[in-house]
Amino acid sequence: MDLRSELLKSIWYGFTALDLEKSGKVSKSQLKVLSHNLCTVLCIPHDPVALEEHFRDDDDGPVSSQGYMPYLNKYILDKVVEDSFSKEDVDELCWTLTAKKNYQPDRSSSTVLPEGDAFRLWCLFNFLSEDKYPLVMVPDEVEYLLKKVCMAMSMEFNCVELEEFFSHDSVQQSGITVWAFLEMMNSGKLNRGIDKGIISMAVEEVYREIVGDVLKEGYLWKKGQLRRNWKERWFTLRPSNLSYYTGEDRKDCQGNIVLDGNCCVEVLPDRDGKRCMFCLKTLSKSYEMSASDTKQRQEWTTAIQTAIRLHVEGKKSLHKDLKLKRREQREQREKRRQAKEEELQRLRALQEERERKLAELELLKEAQKQAQALLEQDEQRRRQQHEQLQRALEVQLREAEEARVSMQAEMALKEEEAERQRKRIHELEEMQKRLEEALQQEIKARLDEEAFRYTQAGLLAEEEEKMKALMSLQEEQEEYILKTQREKQELRQEMEAKSRALEEAQRQLEEVRANRHRVDQDVVAAQRKLRQASTNVKHWNVQMNRLMRPIGPGEKRPSLGGSFTSFQIPTQRDPGLRIRRRSGSEDQDEESKENVDTRAGCDLEKRRSQASNGDMDIP
Repeated sequence: MDLRSELLKSIWYGFTALDLEKSGKVSKSQLKVLSHNLCTVLCIPHDPVALEEHFRDDDDGPVSSQGYMPYLNKYILDKVVEDSFSKEDVDELCWTLTAKKNYQPDRSSSTVLPEGDAFRLWCLFNFLSEDKYPLVMVPDEVEYLLKKVCMAMSMEFNCVELEEFFSHDSVQQSGITVWAFLEMMNSGKLNRGIDKGIISMAVEEVYREIVGDVLKEGYLWKKGQLRRNWKERWFTLRPSNLSYYTGEDRKDCQGNIVLDGNCCVEVLPDRDGKRCMFCLKTLSKSYEMSASDTKQRQEWTTAIQTAIRLHVEGKKSLHKDLKLKRREQREQREKRRQAKEEELQRLRALQEERERKLAELELLKEAQKQAQALLEQDEQRRRQQHEQLQRALEVQLREAEEARVSMQAEMALKEEEAERQRKRIHELEEMQKRLEEALQQEIKARLDEEAFRYTQAGLLAEEEEKMKALMSLQEEQEEYILKTQREKQELRQEMEAKSRALEEAQRQLEEVRANRHRVDQDVVAAQRKLRQASTNVKHWNVQMNRLMRPIGPGEKRPSLGGSFTSFQIPTQRDPGLRIRRRSGSEDQDEESKENVDTRAGCDLEKRRSQASNGDMDIP
């Protein structure tokens, strides 16, 4: 029984609870609310667009269970991830919906179970019910559940009071519903004179064992891994792990031991003041524990070995496996019963055939007796006729002799007929013996055939189990192939993204190189212009120095109207200065032009001071 079928059982109760008119259909608004609540408790994203699309308002009338199943499978159950939600929350949601409509016990009665116990019994009923709708539980499973509850209460199960309930034809043919089961539990037939606290503890224990997959719980002494001291812990054993807590309230988990095929359990001798010790060994650690007595140690070691066996066999729940085995046993019993009924029908047919043959034989015997009586009557009549013929006249002697001869011939025929009848009777007796021998041989052949059928059924069951294992391996291989393909696709997309990023980086690098090349060309052009400007500045400095050279001592003083007029200091309107300024404005190095102009101004001031000292008349 997989997770989907378990969820469908609970959801079926929620759907039927919303069917107020018992027509098999539920309104769209109620189904929208139910779907939203299911998405919430199942921890899956809610898709309102798909919900509105599936339940459009233009559809006619409410929705049946067949119409709701496609949406439920596609948008809810297909998205469910195991161990990502609490199954108990889903059960509580569906129980809340269905209990308001169907569970209305007499609260004033002292035998009515509490709400929590009724909910747990409802969950146990769903777990043990048959996988067909409407959900019912066969009487064998009801008796099994009641025995488990009585065992948890340390009392013996008395089925005498429940024989009347199980003897109903409706219960025997179709099974018992959950509401009839809860009504029976609230009637007090099982819990009469028992405290409600004890019943609640027993129901919770059976609920944790069957629904919660708890193989065993209880206190054990455990030896620490670091301090090597002994502490009492509450242990909870499941098929996949062994957890231990500080107390039986299970609030403070101190550790979790994962069980697999590499684990084993060994019984240890008494030491360190501890008795009834055993050791649980894993690949990485060994855990030493001590039970209260030898019986508890045996129960714990057996339970742990059962959990390891279930893990090795790939089974997640012990009670699911036990339920399937009980169902197979019921089916085998039903097949044997049907085969026995068919065999009895064949035996009855053979018996009827034998009785018919015996009746024919009796009829033949009666016919033989009647023929013998007729023969005796004929004989008597012939004797009388013979006496009459003897007393007849002499003239009729020949006629009498002829009559005697004819009578003798008739007697011979009758005797032959009687002999044939005796032979026929003898043949019928031999035929009866052969029929009895054939009947014995057929019965033996039927027994041999039944044995061969049992052997063939076992081989077919083993072949089916191997086929299931092969199918599971094939599904795992297909899932691994799909996962590998998805990883390969993601890696390919990542490589394409990196290739696009690399091409973009190369393009940007080429642009940077092109920009750098242009900047280098601009720098070279600027350096060329700077060298040309420097050359021009040097040339004009030489020309200016040549024109501004002062008159040295010993040279003739020029006359005011003669040669002095030919020597003039270049003014700002001088074409040479304008040319120099024009060339300087074309230069990009402004700092070099300012230094040159400053230096020229200084030289001009110096030459003017020298001209003043030499008594030069400068207009």
